[in-house]
Amino acid sequence: MKNNHEKSFRAVRSSVELFAGAGGLGIGLAQSGFEPQLVVEHNKWCCDTLRENEGVLAQKVHDGKRLEVLEGDIRFVDFARFDGSLDLVSGGPPCQPFSLGGRHRAYDDARDMFPQAVRALREARPKAFVFENVKGLMRAAFQNYFEYVQLQMEHPEMIAQPDEHWEDHLARLERHHTRTKRPGLHYRVVTRLLNAANYGVPQKRERILFVGFRDDVDARWSFDAGDHSMEALVWDQLYGDYWDRHKVAKKDRKLEGRCLQLSRKLSSEQRPQSKPWKTTRDAIADLPDPRQTRRSSSVFNHTFQDGARTYPGHTGSYLDEPAKTLKAGVHGVPGGENMLRRADGSVRYFSTREAARLQTFPDNYKFHGAWSECMRQLGNAVPVHLAQVVGDSVAQQLTASEVG
Repeated sequence: MKNNHEKSFRAVRSSVELFAGAGGLGIGLAQSGFEPQLVVEHNKWCCDTLRENEGVLAQKVHDGKRLEVLEGDIRFVDFARFDGSLDLVSGGPPCQPFSLGGRHRAYDDARDMFPQAVRALREARPKAFVFENVKGLMRAAFQNYFEYVQLQMEHPEMIAQPDEHWEDHLARLERHHTRTKRPGLHYRVVTRLLNAANYGVPQKRERILFVGFRDDVDARWSFDAGDHSMEALVWDQLYGDYWDRHKVAKKDRKLEGRCLQLSRKLSSEQRPQSKPWKTTRDAIADLPDPRQTRRSSSVFNHTFQDGARTYPGHTGSYLDEPAKTLKAGVHGVPGGENMLRRADGSVRYFSTREAARLQTFPDNYKFHGAWSECMRQLGNAVPVHLAQVVGDSVAQQLTASEVG
């Protein structure tokens, strides 16, 4: 994956977005030139958000056409109409079966939508795909199922038989995968667990990325490691101009958490070659305090939410580190980590706009629903900037394979 974050490959390419959520993955891919022909999502509030922001997700909206957002069950969507015409299929199959905060049921969970993602590949036959999921899928307990998911993506025409147990289907896929001659549709798949902070996102957010290219596409693609690091951030705070940039008084310059631990090991001569991790302060410092804004504020989705408190294991995000992973939650307030932790130990919830900044959504992107619903959408999202980094790289390799 070429490390070229600033450049977007704007040649327009056709795509379909599955399990779109609030649109984080889709926005980043749109910035890389992928034009969605169809967006599929079952949640009403997410669909309202997608329709409200269709001009951000699709260039053709500006040409007088509307973005096709299909609100409903993906199991009833026919993708055969796209047969061979798409450059990309993308999406985030529901991750609850694998989430570290869930019940870890995996293949016994009806919410596992990976089979539908594979069906979309089988019917649409795109040149490439990008799927993402939570890091829980890489838990040791799911090792065989992780292999099963990947082999289904590599060989989408090897369909499970009625009443065939997934382990029996896995065995068939393994035998097919190791054959010398494999007729039909196949993809070459690369997977990696990525920390969004390493790519310039102001949040320590780990996601699994599956990137695949159809066998006839000579992509020669790989992931890179990102060009931002915690070491560079700590060096900037110790010896660089981090505090001066933010006009922080010397008495208030305080390292906390992991940055404080690392600071004891770095000297001024050990300046890293990488860029500093982006911090929560980098992301939200220019926004007014939501406690002092009115609902009529010109800043969209930036109102104060009362009731934040700490409890064991949930202490909020330090201002001068990347934020902890935003969480969607399923019971009441979504997660205990969707909070800002001040130097004095007090906490408050992030506003929707602040959380959107941490997920690198553009400021003109409007979220629909109450605060808890908006935070659920954001807690499930892919950071826009991470999606663009991946999208730029995929687009570049598709172009290279066509002219090479």
